[in-house]
Amino acid sequence: MLEHKKTYTLPFKFEIPNYTNEFLEKRSTIKSWIKYVKRYLYILFKGQHSLEIFQISDKHINILWINFSAPSLGDSLMDLSSRVLLFDKKVDLLTDKKNAHLYNNDLSFSSVFTNKKEVVNKIYDLVIVDSYSTKSIKIKTDVAFFVPFVGLYGYYNGPEVNRVLFSFHQINNLLGYLHTENEVNERAKSSISISAHDIKIIESLKLPKNFIAIVIGGEWEYRTYNNWCKVIEKLLLIDNNLKIILLGSENAKEAEEEIFKNIASSNLLSYVTKFSFNQTAQIISHANYLFCCDGGLMHAANAVDTKIIPLFARLQAELQLTISCKSFPLFDLFDVNNISVEDVILKYTEATNSDHNHLQS
Repeated sequence: MLEHKKTYTLPFKFEIPNYTNEFLEKRSTIKSWIKYVKRYLYILFKGQHSLEIFQISDKHINILWINFSAPSLGDSLMDLSSRVLLFDKKVDLLTDKKNAHLYNNDLSFSSVFTNKKEVVNKIYDLVIVDSYSTKSIKIKTDVAFFVPFVGLYGYYNGPEVNRVLFSFHQINNLLGYLHTENEVNERAKSSISISAHDIKIIESLKLPKNFIAIVIGGEWEYRTYNNWCKVIEKLLLIDNNLKIILLGSENAKEAEEEIFKNIASSNLLSYVTKFSFNQTAQIISHANYLFCCDGGLMHAANAVDTKIIPLFARLQAELQLTISCKSFPLFDLFDVNNISVEDVILKYTEATNSDHNHLQS
């Protein structure tokens, strides 16, 4: 019997932050049902229905994790965060080329592949399929037709959800609930492995002993903050010895130029586009704080345990962060640019006061 409720029902027994009710109010039930039926029938058509299982057991030693449904670096880090729970397995990753570099020298993945031809002749006991999209199921069928599989998201599709907690709780569920709800919640966060080579490159920079980093630029307008220049000006007024490092990708170049046009200070450095994602994460690991909007480098900061002051819009912080993250978030319902410079500075003051009080206690 078709179970359409799988598209919006958490597949594990614990609750995590989600926007299911909001999704159901806006989404056409018929459209959602049709999408589910298409996926269900495609799995039947590809001869995979009987191979779906619901547990990762001791006999599953060699595992292939197929992950093509995470469109961004941040989504990839969140969805694959629970790989640390599979520490006693040999897990290979098959993923998109644009995300694969995140997992070079990874402590959890044995090998990382970007072409299904690279794994077609390898022997696996189990496949973890990120979602039951036609793309992912086709890849699974092409590379490991007869191998049993479990789903990370499975049929779950649509509602916004805390992807890190979803990933951790689902893998914990598939492992037979080896960990309690509290144990999972306290452990859940993104992780990243930084190679000795990358560490050496960043060490050669001789970074300041104390500094804050700011991620500028952004892909989406509503979560690209345009007032970092004013924030920096106020930060330097508060402390004219404060060292500030700018970080970001190609979409940060215009903002970088604007900041240096308005601020002439030897305390301000920029490594925008200068280093790889993992190397940038290593820079962040040395920062006292990271100012940022929701994005990949925010998740990198969480992975390296750097305190963050993140700006969110539309999605509340609880959808993106976990209790293990050292965060002081700000939120606006529509656009991060509705968050005032004064509120950003107040949040920074709150963070530094919290650190000071912690040291005194």
